[in-house]
Amino acid sequence: MRARKLLAVSVALATGVLATAGCGGGDSEGRNSDGSVTMTFWHNATTGEGKAFWEKTVADFQAANSNVKIEIQSIQNEDLDGKLQTALNSGDAPDVFMQRGGGKMAAMVKAGQLMDITGSITDDTKKVISEGSFTAQTIDGKVYAMPVAVLPGGFFYSKDLFAQAGITQPPATLDELKGAVDKLKTAGVQPIALGAKDAWPAAFYYYFFALRECSSDTITQAGQTMNFDDPCWLKAGQDVQSFAAAQPFNNGFLTTSAQQGAASSAGLLANHKAAMELMGAWNPGVIASLTPDEKPLPDLDWFPFPSITGGAGEPGAILGGVDGYSCSAQAPKEECAAFLNYIAKTDVQKAYYAAFQAPPVNSEAQAAVTEPHLQSVLAAYNQAPFVSQWLDTVYGQKVGNALNTAVVNMLAGKGDPQSIVDAVKAAAEGP
Repeated sequence: MRARKLLAVSVALATGVLATAGCGGGDSEGRNSDGSVTMTFWHNATTGEGKAFWEKTVADFQAANSNVKIEIQSIQNEDLDGKLQTALNSGDAPDVFMQRGGGKMAAMVKAGQLMDITGSITDDTKKVISEGSFTAQTIDGKVYAMPVAVLPGGFFYSKDLFAQAGITQPPATLDELKGAVDKLKTAGVQPIALGAKDAWPAAFYYYFFALRECSSDTITQAGQTMNFDDPCWLKAGQDVQSFAAAQPFNNGFLTTSAQQGAASSAGLLANHKAAMELMGAWNPGVIASLTPDEKPLPDLDWFPFPSITGGAGEPGAILGGVDGYSCSAQAPKEECAAFLNYIAKTDVQKAYYAAFQAPPVNSEAQAAVTEPHLQSVLAAYNQAPFVSQWLDTVYGQKVGNALNTAVVNMLAGKGDPQSIVDAVKAAAEGP
């Protein structure tokens, strides 16, 4: 985690056909006896246009690089981190896989599991991507992943349901958000969809309240020191508890999944069963896959997490990941780096945006973004004085999992704000 802002700028990379290497036998990079290579590739798009995008992208890359074969495996997002960690620890990691950065990536780097791609980023890439765009994927000046999308969080909402409830402007303050919840309830609409069964969507509320209550220095330093003694961490939990007491969430939110099926939180928004959802900027694509016609929700819009009174956080600060893809340390270096360069090309990034309905990292591809909700996302991201990755990413898997679980326990009546802080401290101090 870096204190400076993660800039949402771009990646547009040229790729050339790789020359077939003439090796006499297999090598440490898994090169075949004829010089060709076979790489494994893990991503998290299991259905629809996202899955089709990766299939076409891989096919196009293979057509231009006849000595490379890529075997694709798509894994549910909720399962990806666990399966990846198991594969990395067993020494059987995929050659290319999704990377979210933060403490999780730092642990992979420390274990020697990732390839340093700093020297493989082409001059053409450097012309269209700023150093800041790689911040989330950089440790000690070395780049370990190619960014593909900027995914800040906020509330996605139905303009039609807001209008039905008499809400004329998206909430800008916490009091206004509470007022909108009351109006939606009066109109007979479930205000906020929440898939707490998956834990991390519920924890998003704690993350954002922490971002509002804690200074940017506190957020950043906690990622380095694992010290959570500042009173702002307790105050964030109290904010979540107070907000949840107004019962803003859908019926059965504790057993609702986040992203899978019409009954998920994304599905509730997609089918106008709830008015809004706090989620990252990948959500429009998920929502689109869950509408009755499997097309983008026409009345979808977005607003940033509201401001609060008295917090130490910088106004306009935002949470959001920068999704990227890494090569494992054992991957064929030349071919794997070429694939990463390829997926950042402008035309590929435009196709990524079209498939996932998510803001691409490539600035030339960003110019193709026309949806008002995504334009709002990018504007808020680019104007933010401070951008933090998701806290479970910043603080690593062990602390992040403890944090997420503790938030859900509190919402289920099995804990309180202090128990969140205690769980995080225990995880940070434990073996």
